[in-house]
Amino acid sequence: MKGRLIALDHIGGREAAALMVDGVVEDLFFDTDQPAPGTIYRAIVDRPMKGQGGMFLRTPDGSAFVRQVKGLAPGQAILVQVTGYGEPGKAIPVTHKVLFKSRYAIVTPEAPGINVSRRIKDEDARESLLEIAHDIMDLEGFGLILRSSCEGADTGEIADDIAAMADLAAKVMADATGDAETLTLGDGPHLLAWREWTEDAEIDSADGSFDRHGILDVLDGLQARDVPLGGPASMAIEPTRALVAVDVNTGGDTSPAAGLKANLAAVKDLPRQLRLRGLGGQIVIDPAPTAKKDRRQIESALRASLKRDSVETVFVGWTPLGHIELQRKRDRLSLSEVLT
Repeated sequence: MKGRLIALDHIGGREAAALMVDGVVEDLFFDTDQPAPGTIYRAIVDRPMKGQGGMFLRTPDGSAFVRQVKGLAPGQAILVQVTGYGEPGKAIPVTHKVLFKSRYAIVTPEAPGINVSRRIKDEDARESLLEIAHDIMDLEGFGLILRSSCEGADTGEIADDIAAMADLAAKVMADATGDAETLTLGDGPHLLAWREWTEDAEIDSADGSFDRHGILDVLDGLQARDVPLGGPASMAIEPTRALVAVDVNTGGDTSPAAGLKANLAAVKDLPRQLRLRGLGGQIVIDPAPTAKKDRRQIESALRASLKRDSVETVFVGWTPLGHIELQRKRDRLSLSEVLT
């Protein structure tokens, strides 16, 4: 199947969404029992974390941890936003830099100014968007970012989106006093699909869409350790408590070019595999044997793949043993946790 397809369905009574491009599953969103990223709390300061430069907070969903905040005292109320999923047994990761994000607009409290995404190159389009924004945004101390999805979109929809986010931001930021409380919930999978998958696509929202488009079979495959890379080559992806280990193998191919070929195929597909499997944190890649002179080519291919990825990932570098280290944001739960 050619083109883009968004499938909206339910698994075990919970919302789920999948994005397919030319018949390949590119992204997945699932509802979970944990607080979704984007949830905003009025939290209560509990105690500092010595040596970590942060504070533990009390929220309606349990303990949270915020970094790089000074001048807080125990018992003080603070507005924070969930940034991702914590490791088992650890506090919810939150930030005090709250954002209000929708399909076209991001409202930024305490960061005034109106900006248009750099991906929108057409000067007339940029000017038109700025005019719309200035007509609507009149909140003192609040800023606005117009996302790349605004390009070619209906101006009325953009204006409505800006107004809705500005209104929500004003109400939430004015509600900063009181006991611990959930002020807004993070977007669920179906709303996330509308917000993030903005390119033109066919939408199948009828029950059973995951089965009709073969997505359930893909989910079964994603629970396997090994990922074929073409020919005899493969990579094994194994989450552990400390890190995610990725081992690239050439299989029975012992030719001089086999290692480089397998490594390039692995780094091209790895961000998608990690995204679909919901894996983050420290990623350690053990490449197939290859000459040191090939490292620059492998690194360039990996960086290009990460640039296209929607999950923030930092290339840390090569280790003395020849491994590649990445640090990846935990913005979703692992597939094994979601489907259990």
